[in-house]
Amino acid sequence: MTRYAVIDFETNGLMPEQGGRALEVAAVIVQDGRITESWQSLMNPGGRVPSFITALTGITPAMVSAAPPPAQVMAGIADFVGDATLVAHNASFDRRFWQHELARIGQAATHDFLCTVLISRRLYPWAANHKLATLVDLHNIPVDGRHHRALADAAMTAHLFLRMQQDLATLYRGAEVEPGFLARYQKTVKTQVRAMPA
Repeated sequence: MTRYAVIDFETNGLMPEQGGRALEVAAVIVQDGRITESWQSLMNPGGRVPSFITALTGITPAMVSAAPPPAQVMAGIADFVGDATLVAHNASFDRRFWQHELARIGQAATHDFLCTVLISRRLYPWAANHKLATLVDLHNIPVDGRHHRALADAAMTAHLFLRMQQDLATLYRGAEVEPGFLARYQKTVKTQVRAMPA
């Protein structure tokens, strides 16, 4: 059975190309239709923690200054994730930081990514929007922790991803809802895929 790692970064900026760095990262493993384990750490990239980031996430400069260095954290999470297929909510954001932070320690970042935002836009086109908090409320997904903390967001995304797999298996009876199927589904024109009824 495919092993998925649902990841989430909290950062001090939006773009690593413009100096943004990761402050926290988490991964939640989904396998055999259930959540099996998780991993989380703050990290100290040596930059500042803007006040709006603290307000949004609760991550303070003191928390970051006491955290391990990015090289240690990224090596740890890369080992934990292994060769899993990566999943993230708004994966283009997390992919950039995943690749940037691993490149800084000379480690390849060749993982395939699935995006729960792209899947949601096709599977639930009638949703008010496709923000994680909206979809969590829509599907009555348990909230364990604070939104905009890496482990809580990764866990909520993992529950959402499991729900999506179940709904796709219902819509496409007989299909194996595996990485190739999901990768095709998230890229197909919305009018050419099946969606859950509102």
